[in-house]
Amino acid sequence: MQTSPRPGKEGRLLALSLLLILAGGMGAHWLKTAGGSVMVTGLKFPAENGQWIAADLFRPAAATATNPLPMVVVCPGFERSKETLDSYSIELARRGMAVIAIDPYAQGASSASLERRSTTVEGNGLVAVLQYVLNTPNLNYVDRAKVGLAGYSAGGNAVLQTASRMSGGRKKKGGKKGGDAPAQPADRIAAVFAGGYVLTMTDDVLTPIRANLGMDYAYFDEGSFRTELRNPRMHNAPEALRLVNTIQGDHPLAEIEIGKWYGAREDHTLRVVYNTRNIHPLLPYDREHIANLVRFFTTSFDLKPGLAPTSQIWQFKEFFVLLALIGGLLFPVPFAVLLLRMPLFAGVARPAPPPLPAAGLRGKAIFWITFAVSALVACFVFIPLARATAVLFPAAGSRVPTWFFPERINNTILLWAAANGLFGLALFWLIYRLHGRKNGVAPEMLGLRICARELARTLGLAAAVLAGFYTLLFTSYAVFHTDFRFLFVSAQASFPSGIALVALEYLLPIGVFYLANSIRVNASIRFEGRKPWLIMLIHALGNSVGLMLILAIQYTCFFSTGTVFWKEEWLYVNLLFGVIPMMFVLPYYHRYFFRITGNIYLGPLITCPIFVMMMLTSNVCYLPPG
Repeated sequence: MQTSPRPGKEGRLLALSLLLILAGGMGAHWLKTAGGSVMVTGLKFPAENGQWIAADLFRPAAATATNPLPMVVVCPGFERSKETLDSYSIELARRGMAVIAIDPYAQGASSASLERRSTTVEGNGLVAVLQYVLNTPNLNYVDRAKVGLAGYSAGGNAVLQTASRMSGGRKKKGGKKGGDAPAQPADRIAAVFAGGYVLTMTDDVLTPIRANLGMDYAYFDEGSFRTELRNPRMHNAPEALRLVNTIQGDHPLAEIEIGKWYGAREDHTLRVVYNTRNIHPLLPYDREHIANLVRFFTTSFDLKPGLAPTSQIWQFKEFFVLLALIGGLLFPVPFAVLLLRMPLFAGVARPAPPPLPAAGLRGKAIFWITFAVSALVACFVFIPLARATAVLFPAAGSRVPTWFFPERINNTILLWAAANGLFGLALFWLIYRLHGRKNGVAPEMLGLRICARELARTLGLAAAVLAGFYTLLFTSYAVFHTDFRFLFVSAQASFPSGIALVALEYLLPIGVFYLANSIRVNASIRFEGRKPWLIMLIHALGNSVGLMLILAIQYTCFFSTGTVFWKEEWLYVNLLFGVIPMMFVLPYYHRYFFRITGNIYLGPLITCPIFVMMMLTSNVCYLPPG
């Protein structure tokens, strides 16, 4: 019989989790502030129609009214928050530039927009922020002759659209009222850097921009099938050529040299094209790409920072927030054990039921057939369900603010989780009826039975664990201005209050999957005689291998043919970089909570709300502003 953890072990685990959170927060804050030489402050800009833009301000201590410094406004891409471009913000601020990193509309803590063409018309919030930067007397430490824009992916599109619309040659269309807004002089934007995006590098967008222009496109960009030559090589790409040829007059180039400077900084005709060897989602985490960004702005602003472009510290900040993430995800386990010692929750703890009888030859065959079928179903229903979201959730699919399942991309995960959860429950029932109960599997071995009083206490225990987790998360953000994250996985502390209500919509359908997963891990394949580490690894792979197969198909096709397998849905496939790690660790939670309670319910009640909130707060959400 499996037993609960040894006395004292949970105390050490709790101390370790708190130590990781503390060390992660302190280390990340130290690096984010460049050892205290940069002040980092959260801001909120009001915008039209009751909208708002959340942002972080990085102000070097050297920036004063008597020593104004350049400023760069940074915009992340689709499904990303301002923290995902800390690599940009940290390295620019270290080199004597003030930085405002924004959450684009409908992402992070910013509101959604009432404008369906927000990137084109509003720069996803950049226009409102830039107008403030250029016109307010409050930023008296900013050299307004040296204001720049930097963006990645959809943020790269946003900076190009913003620079073009705020130029003298193009006017920003009025929204619901007010007609055309006054044009801003183009030379008030001194430099624009677009990373990971080329689709709107057209004459219409580029010609009005009178600023130094730089770009960096991933050499292995999965979205390159949408470029004019259907490949990511920029030396002869029409999009890159247009960027350079805006200054060539009657002598346009037919090919450009990657990394070569064209034009002159002084008259805002500087042009440079980079082609960093990486894939699209990893571009902001590439040292070469960050060096290109730094080199562009220090050259454009004629700065001599004394730091080489390759001298970077942002990756160490990512290491420390990873420590905080590990500590945060570890915390619910020992905290739940300690709470179980309280009289209020003591009744929840029960000895774990005995394992299922060792599987015979037929049982093993059923196990592996079920494993394979479940993985294939998980793989092959994902893309059809992604396509179905446009029909089932038309408002979110059309970027219209709504309270009805407003997360366009995560609606795919909702349908996938519900479908796979129902399939898993049906498969469990069928195998138990036809095989399990005839081969020594008794109902008391499954951990399914629970009385109303125990369920109520289990719900209370889960609520207490969730409260503890979010208290730590919000405290870390308040003290260190950092949350728990690493690359594509994040427990984000900054989000609109309406997300909590939206989570209630997503919890029930996605919870079906979490319940089915806990049953699978604890009630259907917990066989006697199996090595615990091995069976748990199989569980983890069973939970994630179907989604891994999608990535394998996508990238095998891409690297062998130059084009991804799923084109229209490639952004949905990219979503899996953040989902797969969560799916992999999920069975470990469910087995641990099963061991300390003897039933399958506590695990889903804790993991589903945490993981759903992590998913919802790190993605695009079209909630009505106000």
